[in-house]
Amino acid sequence: MPVNQRILAGAMSGTSADGVDVALVRISGHGLKMSPVLLQHHYRGYAGGLRQAIGELRGGRNMPVAGLAEMGREISLCYAAAVNEALVAGNLHASEVAAIAAHGQTLYHEPPLTIQWLDPALLAAETGIAVVSDFRRADCAAGGQGAPLVPLADYLLFRHERKNRALLNIGGIANLTFLSAGKDIDHLVAFDTGPGNCISDYLMREHEPEGCGWDESGRLAAKGKPVTALVRKVMEADYFAKLPPKSTDGPGMIKLFSEALRQGGREYASEDLLASACRITADSIAGAMRQFLQPFPDELIISGGGGKNATLMRMLKESLGGVKVLGSDDLGVVSAAKEAVAFALLGAATLDGLPGNVPAATGACRRVVLGSITPKP
Repeated sequence: MPVNQRILAGAMSGTSADGVDVALVRISGHGLKMSPVLLQHHYRGYAGGLRQAIGELRGGRNMPVAGLAEMGREISLCYAAAVNEALVAGNLHASEVAAIAAHGQTLYHEPPLTIQWLDPALLAAETGIAVVSDFRRADCAAGGQGAPLVPLADYLLFRHERKNRALLNIGGIANLTFLSAGKDIDHLVAFDTGPGNCISDYLMREHEPEGCGWDESGRLAAKGKPVTALVRKVMEADYFAKLPPKSTDGPGMIKLFSEALRQGGREYASEDLLASACRITADSIAGAMRQFLQPFPDELIISGGGGKNATLMRMLKESLGGVKVLGSDDLGVVSAAKEAVAFALLGAATLDGLPGNVPAATGACRRVVLGSITPKP
């Protein structure tokens, strides 16, 4: 392999806490001249008990310290298995991989406080590969939100000389990156718009405790009608009018929804609540674009699991009007792998001793090198 190329494994588990995406990525160049090629994408789901425990902990349930430690071990072993499976699928050996850039599982995020749970030493031991982890803390220490961290990858992958592009990732939380045509990275705008799938997933866990944990393709939401009063009450929350940079987390958005539902004093069909969740996500995204993105984007490029929710996509397009909506797959970037690719790029920057955050996105007072490096055994 040429000296200016290396392979990294980006490993990501989002706020939906359903499992781990691994992207094996060949990266050429350094810093803002990095260019990634996806070699292999692999997904491994969390065991049902682990996913439930993470959801309950993030929802406020107390857990003994021993239980928290055991959860960290289970998460790390799932990461390791996902990476090892990706290596087999990609016909690669651990010795060919410079590092695993592992996000860890978000358990809490309210800046400057943040926890991405992972045992990097165990991950390194199980894979035989060095690990770069705990990416958010350095940005938080510099006064930032520690999120979003994907704007570096968005800039490298999607900037355009003539088109104003908005990149929307819909995971548990929805986040936007806005790239003005022909502008450098310091002119981008990026922030969390609010809920992505988190409210819908919460409702599905309540509605079908033994189910998959999400509304497949938005089928149940399609049968319901949004509850206007409930949607309006949630959208009155201060977060949606707050100026970027800003970030949030699933439990906070779920709490807004639950309190609005409680204050309404009525019970509604599950389908109507799911439709309401989709409407809140769609309206918060569209509202944020109109309020904070100038000029209005020529294209909206979507990635993440929310892009598979047909009901949410229909509502979002209705809310946006005529803006051109694309999937990242349409531009050659596999949607399911995009965030894992982003962390591979962040990991490469860390190995090079180069900053990975974008202060315009996180609000940090300076650019900083992100993450901690755990050497291979």
